[in-house]
Amino acid sequence: MPELPEVEALAAYLRERAVGHTVQRFEVSSFSALKTYDPPASAVAGMPVRDAGRHGKFLDIGLGDDLHLVVHLARAGWLHYRDSFKSPAPLKPGSGPIALRMRLDDGSGFDLTEAGTQKSLAAYLVRDPAEVPGVSRLGPDALAVTEPEFAERIRSRNGQIKGVLVDQEVLAGIGNAYSDEILHVAKMSPFALTGKITDEQMHALYTAMREVETDAVARSVGQKAAELKGEKRAGMRVHARTGLPCPVCGDTVREVSFADKSLQYCATCQTGGKPLADRRLSKLIR
Repeated sequence: MPELPEVEALAAYLRERAVGHTVQRFEVSSFSALKTYDPPASAVAGMPVRDAGRHGKFLDIGLGDDLHLVVHLARAGWLHYRDSFKSPAPLKPGSGPIALRMRLDDGSGFDLTEAGTQKSLAAYLVRDPAEVPGVSRLGPDALAVTEPEFAERIRSRNGQIKGVLVDQEVLAGIGNAYSDEILHVAKMSPFALTGKITDEQMHALYTAMREVETDAVARSVGQKAAELKGEKRAGMRVHARTGLPCPVCGDTVREVSFADKSLQYCATCQTGGKPLADRRLSKLIR
């Protein structure tokens, strides 16, 4: 799933490439992807692309004087920028992975796509981003929160730190991948309980969060959209590296699997050498 650094990079790319151009046509192929109906998609034609930014993991494209196309790319969504399109013909409903297409006045534009069969990409055409339910519930941005506020918000939830870090109502922008990286840098178990985190550990966690997210944004911004996924994978220390050596200590990166996701960690760096229980694996062994 695209997280804060990738969405920030997509916004920066759109600011460089699309802002200042006028929308020639906004096409909807997957009607389930566009969650709003007023204003209609047809209202976008002729509007200038005013700005591009983000709210946590939501991409926000400013159009005309007061419209916003707010997009959550979900797990398998992505933005593909085209210098030109092969055909001027409008998209047909259900055009493969393409959910939405925006054509600009210079012949360029972008597709919002989603792979797989579980379609979760969501787009909203609104006058105020706060009209989007997911945006209105967001906590402070991970790169804007102060250390005291960070500590207060983490301790406001009782639970395992991994789950609290990815709760968008606590902090906006951190997802499954970068939370693994933050916890590895902070040398903290993903199962550590928020109520037992010391002030020293909290400082290390905040510092790790700033380091990981800032570094990832620096590596991502300036990359073309097509290159961002590769850049993200290349920068990971433990996430999606199960079975490979930890770059810090050389121990084998381990995994805990859940029903629809998994986490990766280094036992030597994070849990005092003790492997965490993998509930799914335990069931198989029985």
